[in-house]
Amino acid sequence: MDYSNIPGCTYTTPEIASVGMTERACTEQGREVLIGKFPFTASGKATASGSRDGLVKVIFDKQTGEWLGCHLIGDNVTEMIAGAVMARQNKMKGEDIIHAVFPHPTLSEAIMEAAADAYKECVHL
Repeated sequence: MDYSNIPGCTYTTPEIASVGMTERACTEQGREVLIGKFPFTASGKATASGSRDGLVKVIFDKQTGEWLGCHLIGDNVTEMIAGAVMARQNKMKGEDIIHAVFPHPTLSEAIMEAAADAYKECVHL
């Protein structure tokens, strides 16, 4: 069992979900990282549902593309974290996430948008 890939979920309003390393932990280890963020204010689904508070933050290793961490805050993010857990378990890299097809409009596509932001490929911000 990989204990570094167990998600944390906090069932508050708003919800909080995370898996993997924080940006601070990466920095303390001396890792060079790519950080991507996507706010729910830019999400069509969040806008349609009336809940635009929150964001997705992803952290990738700059050299290897390894997905080091994923942190979310907002409505229903405890449902979304499983995708990041599975992607990390299967060693998907940032480019893999960007090139995967996410349904639109969904909250989960914010994960792909955050990954695209990390690689300066986000077109929806």
